[in-house]
Amino acid sequence: MERKEHWDGIYSSKKTEELSWYQPDPIEPLHLFNNLHFQKSANIIDIGGGDSLFVDALLQRGYSNISVLDISQKSIERAKLRLGKLAEKVKWIVADASQFIPDEKYDFWHDRAAFHFLTEPAEISGYLNALDKGLHPNGMLVIGTFSTHGPTQCSGINIRQYSQDSMAKQLGPGYQNLECLETGHKTPSGSIQDFIFCSYRKK
Repeated sequence: MERKEHWDGIYSSKKTEELSWYQPDPIEPLHLFNNLHFQKSANIIDIGGGDSLFVDALLQRGYSNISVLDISQKSIERAKLRLGKLAEKVKWIVADASQFIPDEKYDFWHDRAAFHFLTEPAEISGYLNALDKGLHPNGMLVIGTFSTHGPTQCSGINIRQYSQDSMAKQLGPGYQNLECLETGHKTPSGSIQDFIFCSYRKK
């Protein structure tokens, strides 16, 4: 509840374009996603998607089976308002990703900057259990976190940095790494945050 209240407070006090993670064009996730060559009917979930524009990009490309999960009801309300009638094409889920119990299987699991907020072993284990339960065998995962050169905090919360090796170790042998790229994200304030984005196939 404390975490939910924190994020609802963030989304209540700042405009979308003022958030440090704001990215008008989600270039890196879309690059990795496009390389996986999904059919338009693929079952997709965006973890921590909230008010990000990744769902907009998917809808514009004709994908029709999309879920967006976020702990913050406020962020989802803003996304719905932005999308208007298009929001009816999306399944919206208000849940903590570390406690999420999927009720369906996904072909693609996307997470830009949600996983790195989980720092306790029980939280990480809960997230990975949800991932294992929710992703089809041979399903694909794209996950983006702060790299080992990135910040150690975001929005007043400690985060966990990752490298290609430490992410692979965290996910375990059930996931085959396909591609990784490191990039600098320019925040609305002008600072640069170093991220790593990786794609995987569930074995």
